[in-house]
Amino acid sequence: MKFKAFLSDNGVSLLDKRFLPALEKMGKICHLYLTRDHIYFLHNLLNGDGIQCIAQFRKEALFDEYRLSSQNDDRISFAIDLSLLHRALHSIISIYTEFSASDSGVPGGNSAPNHIQIKLVKKLPPHSQQPMPFLTFETKGYKSAVIQDVPISKPLSRSDVLELQAALEMAQDLPQTLIQVPDMHQLQNFVEKMKNVGDVLNVSISKYGDLHLQVSTSLITLGAEFRKLSVIGEQAQSPTDDQNLSAQSRTRIALQRGDAMTVQVSVKHFFKSLQCHAAKPDCAFYGIAQQGACLTVVFQFFIPGTHQTDKAISLHCRLPVLDPGAS
Repeated sequence: MKFKAFLSDNGVSLLDKRFLPALEKMGKICHLYLTRDHIYFLHNLLNGDGIQCIAQFRKEALFDEYRLSSQNDDRISFAIDLSLLHRALHSIISIYTEFSASDSGVPGGNSAPNHIQIKLVKKLPPHSQQPMPFLTFETKGYKSAVIQDVPISKPLSRSDVLELQAALEMAQDLPQTLIQVPDMHQLQNFVEKMKNVGDVLNVSISKYGDLHLQVSTSLITLGAEFRKLSVIGEQAQSPTDDQNLSAQSRTRIALQRGDAMTVQVSVKHFFKSLQCHAAKPDCAFYGIAQQGACLTVVFQFFIPGTHQTDKAISLHCRLPVLDPGAS
């Protein structure tokens, strides 16, 4: 089982400034899953408890060089503490940046480019008789190589890797209707207020492009409606005779017509999923899985300077529902 790669400058920026800060908010521990062509950060795919979060990168998005081999079909996965990973990466970046800057300004200095190398190793920790696995970062310092070790779990067995792969494939099924929410800050402001009202959030999504959010208690009901949003997948023409109806009435009629779905999710889970905005997506889509199995949030990233989807990067969350949902 071997893994060795060199982070690109783009990969360093993506992880340090965007994705690791976002993923840390999803949960302290996740599985890092390495395959021949992709790198995944996976939350809760094996235990199914809480929000499932899936971040996927093509190897070219993060690395200049990438070598991987294992007897598990060239697949390696292990659990890792994201805060330790981010701290180690951030520390090695500061050394790498400082050394690279100083070296470039020295006449006749070392012309070989500096890199951040990342690899899997086994080491004997202090006061231990048993070698332990680590994910190690290495770069040049002023006088020697600088190394940062991040402890990881024992790599998953073949059967566990197969289970993780199956869960990943299931989690990548998208709802038949997705609606785009272009203004995430506005949505965050509404949910911030809802947090103080109740614990359960009713989410309704229609094929007309309507998103309806509502928190109710015995004393108060607070709702927000976003209408005529962009729709991907199955869509329907909005009725012309519902313009003067309340949001609740429109939603009820859409449900009766089979043009909408509704689920209940935890307000805390919904707010937590919004923290993925730290990864700086360009927009987000919401959808409800078939039979109301979960609420899915898909974050979309554009190639810099364009409005074309960057297919080398993807991020989405699946929120568990508090009831079986309705169609």
